Amino acid sequence: MFNLKLLQKNKTLKYGVPMLLLVVGGSFGLREFTQIRYDSQKIRKRLDPSLEAKVNIQRQPVILEEEYEKLKETNLDEWKNIRGPRPWEDSREHQEQQRRKLSNKD
Repeated sequence: MFNLKLLQKNKTLKYGVPMLLLVVGGSFGLREFTQIRYDSQKIRKRLDPSLEAKVNIQRQPVILEEEYEKLKETNLDEWKNIRGPRPWEDSREHQEQQRRKLSNKD
């Protein structure tokens, strides 16, 4: 009886052990939940076999290199930056104003 009262008054056993169990148990629980999350994302991202046959994953870097070559051929010295319309502005009217400004400067 005497030992039970001492254990109940001990703050380490009263507060520390449950907190330690919560932290350690929570880390294991979170690991399981994140594993479920990643597994479900992997299943969702999996391509249909018929579509996967059409998509050539090996060719992707080659496509990027081709796009880079196209960009190297463009003349960026003559490029003009035209500001797009604000959400409250009429896009056609704004683009016509920008074109008129550019044609007047040239």
